[in-house]
Amino acid sequence: MIGFSAAIRGARHELCLALFASVLALLIGRSNPAFFSLANFYDLLRNCSVLGIFTLGVLLVLISGGIDISFTAIAVCSMYICSRILIACGAQGAIYSALLLSGAIGALLGTINAALVTSFRTPALIVTLGTASLYRGFTLAFIGTAVITDLPRGLISFSKIVLFERSAAGGEVYGLSPFILLFAAIAAATAVVLRFSILGRGVYALGGDPVAARRAGYAVNRIQFFVYGYAGFLAGLAGISHATMMRNANPFDLVGTELTVIAAAVLGGASISGGRGTVAGAVLGVFVLVLIQNSLLLLGIPTTWHRVAVGAVIIISTALNARR
Repeated sequence: MIGFSAAIRGARHELCLALFASVLALLIGRSNPAFFSLANFYDLLRNCSVLGIFTLGVLLVLISGGIDISFTAIAVCSMYICSRILIACGAQGAIYSALLLSGAIGALLGTINAALVTSFRTPALIVTLGTASLYRGFTLAFIGTAVITDLPRGLISFSKIVLFERSAAGGEVYGLSPFILLFAAIAAATAVVLRFSILGRGVYALGGDPVAARRAGYAVNRIQFFVYGYAGFLAGLAGISHATMMRNANPFDLVGTELTVIAAAVLGGASISGGRGTVAGAVLGVFVLVLIQNSLLLLGIPTTWHRVAVGAVIIISTALNARR
């Protein structure tokens, strides 16, 4: 009954979020009809892809009762090392090898976070704050600071692919980014793990009460290794995806987006204290946050106000979750 009532509460939150997104879209569309164009919709989905991949990793960490602010540093470190390795090896193949390599590097860095959290019983916030600085400093000091513009041919070719291609009245060609399919596949896989596996139940149990989870027979340390390793793996995928879309590997990119990602997860219903959160809610949270940022641009509001909006989203979402 407890699980059923929690599912009902989650469904209500997701429904309210979907209604809010619909109302917001209608208001923006009335102010600027260009919002309802297919090109703008494709652009919204494109902006959701990397942010969404990050958010799914952070979602698992939050559900488990932890927090991770090192994922952007992991993403930059993974994609930059991956790019250097591919160039040094003369690899020009498909993007799959780059995704696997960058994801593997990210998973390794994520398990380092898990090892520190489980071995020294140190708060995850302190650990990931330290490793974020460590990973970023290691990248800049030992790997390089130059922007890599000569990415492998396979990555450049993939960045040019568009799905459902259309032509605008002025001759401009637009389409759907294939990275949204990667985001959708990761979301589906994450939802299956959380909802239908014992491991997923263990993640929720750990976030609800670590002591009770241990007494119930869950391998708490193994669950934490999975959670932080998976978050690192997704950070690696997000990093190389970002580099591919930008067609360059910049070691200074993605800095400062941690707050936006956490805001998307919290907006989607994830609890900072752990034990609650769904993939569907996280996906909706990502879309609503991108919608808010897009609306600020369309309405001509300076980008300096974007952080104000993100901060307000975190405060309001957390307050509503606590009240509920």
